[in-house]
Amino acid sequence: MSTFHDLVAFLDEQIVSHILVVVLIGLGLIFSFGTKFVQFRLLPEMFRVIFDKRAVSASGKKGTSSFQAFAISAAARVGTGNMAGVATAIGMGGPGALFWMWMLALVGAATGFVESTLAQVYKIPDKNQYYGGPAYYMEKGLNQRWVGIIFAVVIIFTYGLVFNSVQSNTISLAFSGQFHMSKYLIAGILFILSAIVIFGGLKSIANVTQIIVPVMAILYIIVAAVILIVNVNLIPDMFRLIFQNAFGIKEVAGGGFGAAISFGIKRGLFSNEAGMGSAPNAAATAEVSHPVKQGLIQALGVFFDTILVCSATGFIILSSSGYAGSKLDGIQLTQNAFAQHLGDWAGIFVAVSIFLFAYSSILGNYYYGENNISYIKKNKTGLFIYRIAVLLMVIFGALASFDLVWDMADVTMGVMALINLYAVTRLFPVARKVLQDYMRQRKEKKDPVFYKDVLDDDNGIVYWDRETMNKDA
Repeated sequence: MSTFHDLVAFLDEQIVSHILVVVLIGLGLIFSFGTKFVQFRLLPEMFRVIFDKRAVSASGKKGTSSFQAFAISAAARVGTGNMAGVATAIGMGGPGALFWMWMLALVGAATGFVESTLAQVYKIPDKNQYYGGPAYYMEKGLNQRWVGIIFAVVIIFTYGLVFNSVQSNTISLAFSGQFHMSKYLIAGILFILSAIVIFGGLKSIANVTQIIVPVMAILYIIVAAVILIVNVNLIPDMFRLIFQNAFGIKEVAGGGFGAAISFGIKRGLFSNEAGMGSAPNAAATAEVSHPVKQGLIQALGVFFDTILVCSATGFIILSSSGYAGSKLDGIQLTQNAFAQHLGDWAGIFVAVSIFLFAYSSILGNYYYGENNISYIKKNKTGLFIYRIAVLLMVIFGALASFDLVWDMADVTMGVMALINLYAVTRLFPVARKVLQDYMRQRKEKKDPVFYKDVLDDDNGIVYWDRETMNKDA
């Protein structure tokens, strides 16, 4: 196990992370300029379309509503990345890591917009839902099914198996530390609860996550806001500390500058998933009249995740004592910070919150894998084997070491993101053309409806023809 762990850590530290940092920031800037900073100028539009009436009324016919698709992707976003991931980033990379998480979110929201818009453009209608995501736009848009299959295999392994072990590991650490529960008991409970919903299908997952995620996120932000209000006098010092650590000469000389960037980017990507290729799987399931609508909703999800939830966690940790050099792992550092401010009950609140966040993430992660299994080949036996493997990895994560599961996650998510970004970059002109069509219709005071014939080349687009759209309207 030690040799395997050393190999995984070496791949992360020496190869994947360095490439990923450059590519994520570079492409995020290219997509931002190329869309005229869609993530900022259309922010009000994001809130308008998330409750798009046409999508909600149509969701019973095929696919999910815009809000449900947002909830599924948020289920995978809001979880360990916001609570344990932020704590790890600050503990290992210093306060400056939070700044780089913000930077990734600000430019990464444009990447999130592009990839989710493409997922809608190239989605495939089925009997009761839609299928789509990076594997689909790699095959249909790039005419490279072999790349799509590689990506599908990587995301199945990354999300269904590795990331779910991270989620269960975080729950295990939180509950064993707070309630002194046996990790074996925690593993058994997670196995049963996950199996009940996983075997219930997509609608079951959507129904659970659309309740858990908004309620717990609101409660978590309220508690965090209370802590920050009580400690409002510390906020200027926290911002000063974050910026000094992100750019300070001392940090550059001591190597802390690189650590802040590396951990900020890695944990930021794990948390908001912009560019990773995961959220498009949920975005493709939505029933919308125009692909840009779901692209905007997913861009909003990036802001929701990092600017709100991650920042709240980061400020609370920075306003507490003992985070620097702490031997606590991930979520335990967050629990300790909350307990310092509000008492022991706050540690219990964090444990319960992370259980619900991470549990919903397990469900969201599972769906991403199922979606890509269907892409490779629809096979009930293969799907059953996948479900069992997911549940076994939930058990593994609850029992494994903190460092092992996080290092595994860093490597696999890096590989997955690089494959996805290759396709997104090549298909960016399509997304930009679709955005132009949306803006033209909005200027004409219309509720935008997309038809594939507005594109110069609509090869590979199965949906969005005028006959189908007028029939569904």
